[in-house]
This record gives sequence, structure tokens and C-alpha cells, in this order.
Amino acid sequence: FGDVHENPSTDDVARCVAAARDFGADLLIGLGGGSSMDTAKGCNFILTNGGEMKDYWGVGKAAKPMLPLIAIPTTAGTGSEGPSFALISDAQSHVKMACGDPKAAARVAILDPELTVSQPHRVTVCTGIDALSHALETAVTNKRNAFSAVFSREAFRLCHGGFSRVLRDPADLDARGMMLLGAAYAGKAIENSMLGAAHSCANPLTTRFHVVHGEAVGVMLPHVIRFNSGIGEIAKIYESLFDGDLADRVSELLWEAGMPRNIGHHGATEADVPALAQHAGEQWTARFNPRPVSQEDFEALYRAALAA
Repeated sequence: FGDVHENPSTDDVARCVAAARDFGADLLIGLGGGSSMDTAKGCNFILTNGGEMKDYWGVGKAAKPMLPLIAIPTTAGTGSEGPSFALISDAQSHVKMACGDPKAAARVAILDPELTVSQPHRVTVCTGIDALSHALETAVTNKRNAFSAVFSREAFRLCHGGFSRVLRDPADLDARGMMLLGAAYAGKAIENSMLGAAHSCANPLTTRFHVVHGEAVGVMLPHVIRFNSGIGEIAKIYESLFDGDLADRVSELLWEAGMPRNIGHHGATEADVPALAQHAGEQWTARFNPRPVSQEDFEALYRAALAA
């Protein structure tokens, strides 16, 4: 089954389930980017436990055993080969549902950097920034712990070291391997730490302006880093990860990758700010940000991204 779209929806999952039933699958393989692997996980929920994706929104709601899953990423970004969560958008409301269960996690993940070499430059860029954002957000959430911190730190070291190298030489397999392993480690960090306000801000941009996820997270990440740095403990964590201004460094990487650093590029205006902020506050990741984020705070973050 190859009919998967970016930001997979319940319709993608339904078509995948139909294909799996027709085939009589007793093993699932998710091969591709995060969308493919999330669709495979979503299919597993419905195929084995019935119902609809919304029935599994949350954690641990699958009562019956699930099929074994092998995850093979061909992009270095989402880290979906590690976590037990499937991120599926409702086809009608476009709300992203995080459906997690330990039984949904891949039994085996195969990381082969050669599989990532042929991805388009834009996919390399968007998934690479996504992986970096996962490393940085998981490092500071209010659910962070000693276990997640190990994966967050190593994920950032690998992705920060590999990203510029891949941009300069897409055929650099060592750098590709750094990005792939870093993305996988960041995925493990998500499972144990969750994400924060950059992802909360990103989803409304995707819903309202159809911005690719990695690009949406990237354009908001420097501003969220500056916001979170208002807490001394969080500022120290950022300093331990990077010797310098981390927010400026992320902006430099966006510039190097040719990614927009202003949400006006995507069509956002001042008039959109209140609605974007309201939507951001409704995202499940907002509750895990280390610094509480109010409606006014989200508006200020979007305005900062408009003025960048």
C-alpha cells in the first residue's frame, strides 16, 4: 500500500486497513517517512482492535494484541520508528490525534543511511529540522527525566553535527547515518519526555496554511527557545547543549537550509494571530512545555515569527 499523504489522515488509514484486510496481513512493514510509519501504526490499531482512530486517541486504549511491526525509515526526521504513537489527522476537522499504545511500537527498526540518500533536498531539510526540534524540545519539557535526557542530548549532538554536512554533500553516508540515528534517538526521547510549544505552534500553521510539518516547527523553534530561556534552569540546559546562543544557531541552520524564518512567507498576517494562538493552546503538546504558555504568550510567539 503506497497511497499515503503528508500528515496522514483517517482516510489514509482506512485505505491502508482495507488493503491489509484484502491481503490477509499477519505482519506489517512501515517503509518510508514518518507518514508511512504512522499510517502503518494506525492501520495496526484498526485492523486488530476495530473501531476508529479517535477511539485510540490517548494512551493504552488498545485492548487486544496487535500485529508485529517492522519500521524502516527512509527519512531522517520524525523518529517514528521508535515511539509507540501514531499521529493521525482527522480527515474532517484536521485535528491531529496522538494515538499511543506499547503494543503499537515497532518490534524491529532498521536504520540504513543508504535508504535516505535519494530523498529530495526539501525532504532532507524538513525532516532534519524536525529531528533537531525533537531533540531540543524533549530536552526541556516538564516530563523530561534522566532517561530521556540521554537520548535528547545524543540526538542533538548527532543531528547538529550531521545536518550541515548533509546539506553540503547529500551523498555523505556518515553524515546521513548521524542524522538517521539522531532522529531515532530523538524519537525515543519523545516517548519518554513528550514535546513542547514549538510543536503546538506548528500544527495550526499546517492546518491553516498547509505548511509542511518540519518547516512549521522550524520557523517557530527559535522564538520558543527564547521564550523558554526565561526560566533559568531551562537556559542552563540549552547552554549545556550548545556553547552559544542556541536560538540564533537554529536560525542560522534554517538560513543555511534555505528555509523561511518568517511565517509571513506562508501567508500569515497579524489578523491570523489570535486564531492561531487559540488553536496552539488546544494542542496536546502545549501542556508539556517547561514554561506555561497562555493565549497571550502564543500570540507573542506568532508575532515574533511575523517580525523575524
